[in-house]
Amino acid sequence: MQASEMWKVSTGKGIKVAVVDSGVNPDTPSLKGQVLSQEVPKAAAYGATHDFGGHGTTMAEMIAGTGKGGGLKGLAPDSKIIPVRIALKQLTDSEELKRTPTAAVGIRAAADSDAKIINMSFGGPSIAPDEKAAVKYAAAKGKLLFAATGNDESSDGFLGFPAAFPDVVGVGAADEKGTVAKFSQSGDYVDLAAPGLDVPVWCDATFQKYCPGQGTSAASAIASASAALIWSAHPTWTANQVLRTMIDTAGRSWDRSTPSKYLGYGLIRPRLVLEQARIDPGPAGADPLARENGTGGGAPATPAVPSSSAPPRTPEKGEAQAAGEGGGDSGTPWLIGGVAAGVLVIGGGVFAALRSRRRA
Repeated sequence: MQASEMWKVSTGKGIKVAVVDSGVNPDTPSLKGQVLSQEVPKAAAYGATHDFGGHGTTMAEMIAGTGKGGGLKGLAPDSKIIPVRIALKQLTDSEELKRTPTAAVGIRAAADSDAKIINMSFGGPSIAPDEKAAVKYAAAKGKLLFAATGNDESSDGFLGFPAAFPDVVGVGAADEKGTVAKFSQSGDYVDLAAPGLDVPVWCDATFQKYCPGQGTSAASAIASASAALIWSAHPTWTANQVLRTMIDTAGRSWDRSTPSKYLGYGLIRPRLVLEQARIDPGPAGADPLARENGTGGGAPATPAVPSSSAPPRTPEKGEAQAAGEGGGDSGTPWLIGGVAAGVLVIGGGVFAALRSRRRA
């Protein structure tokens, strides 16, 4: 991703990202000073900085980690994190479950915060009406929402929520060449792809060491961090404009009018947005995923991607990823991750819980 080159233009400064997850530990070396616990809305304040699984902290480090103390350095190291803890499968304590917000409450709280971007590296197969309403509420407030699509491609017909809800950008996992990860869920709710293999993640909530990881949770976090870089460089843009430029500069070898069921509109390449100072983001109010969201045709495209940037080839179903088989079983958090080029390593995380089709 050539992060060092992107950082010459943007480091995510001024952008806040809400991480709706298992909580975020603000005391890891990489996150000290990066977590805005005082800005968590009251509705989701309980336990926001007490990560019960380690997953949310990894996601936060992937986005805004500073790399200090041997920790992970995120793709948008000058962005800030607003932590929102929700009840996921790792949380088994009955008393904690009673007090911890549901996903719907957490998403609404994130929408009521000053975060421009909401990262949701979790999901499940059921359609929760209150969760769908919370997503709609957040989108109406101008938030840009990213969610992991799932790590169980072996399950035919699986649909993951909140990724498949209208107004959510579903992110699949790929390797550095743009080849879809074998575990990455496919379907028409996959909108974009991002790196999701071979990365370190916190092993557990003791935060003593990192373990090898992979999955679509990391891909979602990298997409959120990429959006933070772009929005920081173009603070007057809307969520639609940030997303449109991500779609139009994504690496793909197929026609833009026919998104891939494995990688959507392609592998994100935020560098191509940042290096074009005068890139046209299109109309502020037009949804670039209007067709997928059932609200009409797509918005006008941005200028063509420079020909020097070769797109990845179209993947085939079941194509192997770079490092082994999938990301764990669906009953537990799924380990995942992502890498920015060079010596920079952006942490991975767990696909914490899974959800269906955008038009549902």
